Amino acid sequence: MVQATKNGAESVKKQNRTALPVPQRSAALTHLDPLQRYLSEVGQFGLLSPEEEHRLAVEFQRTQDPGVAYQLVTANLRLVVKIAMEHRSYYQNVLDLIQEGNIGLMQAVKHFDPYRGVRLPSYAQWWIRAYIYKFILENFSLVKIGTTQAQRKLFFRLKKEQNRLLREGFTPDSRLLAERIDVSEKDVVEMQKRLAGPESSLQAENPSTGHTLEDILAGPGDSPETLVADEDLRRRVRAVMNEFRATLDERERLIWDARFSDEDTQTFQTIGESAGITRQRVQQLDQRLRERFRAFLLERIPEASGRLI
Repeated sequence: MVQATKNGAESVKKQNRTALPVPQRSAALTHLDPLQRYLSEVGQFGLLSPEEEHRLAVEFQRTQDPGVAYQLVTANLRLVVKIAMEHRSYYQNVLDLIQEGNIGLMQAVKHFDPYRGVRLPSYAQWWIRAYIYKFILENFSLVKIGTTQAQRKLFFRLKKEQNRLLREGFTPDSRLLAERIDVSEKDVVEMQKRLAGPESSLQAENPSTGHTLEDILAGPGDSPETLVADEDLRRRVRAVMNEFRATLDERERLIWDARFSDEDTQTFQTIGESAGITRQRVQQLDQRLRERFRAFLLERIPEASGRLI
């Protein structure tokens, strides 16, 4: 039932959808429905500690050993289940979503760089969601929305342009919409008919996330490489913040901790009462600290300009 492949890296390259070997099944599992049985099977795979995950990821990057890839994949199958369950309102067969998510997980293992300072589950989420979203888009209706570039552009922009025309005081008829989206009027009419059908569930809100799948699919999203780069930059910035804090005097450190810690930020008034100074004075010191830290940070990490500060 586990939808991945024991030959890890080899199957990732071939994009196969064959099954991972299943742990020995007890007699009690035979009476469960397929999803329950799958969840029971996945539960038999152990999780990896950060150290184990790093060691295996380094080994796989060096050797491309399918057995090592298998360990990395099976240790993260629970993550695929979690993400698939978040999207079950868009597609009835959760096992299909899990299967696609598992293929995304294998792609993540293939591309994962263990030296970037990010855990595999954090990196893999992008790949898992990408494969699940693509599968839903292609299969949510018997009359598919379409997967060509023109069809996807029309699908993603139709509702947005309708709302924009309404805000501008125009009636969003098919002719105006076609001009705005740069497609034929016939294509607009056809898409409106499809979306008016009973299977327009892509526009229904997911109670788990508060977003519609249409919103999610239309968003450009960051690539996993961008996400990893951002996380690496944040980690370096946090180190510089600690270094900067060590240069502050006692009163400055009080304001710094109150305004820049991971806890809830305190108000200028509250800080002033603690430090025995006025609210206005705290605000002045806060501004000076920000300016000093910006210069301190950019001296050490120039690429942080315009990104995190």
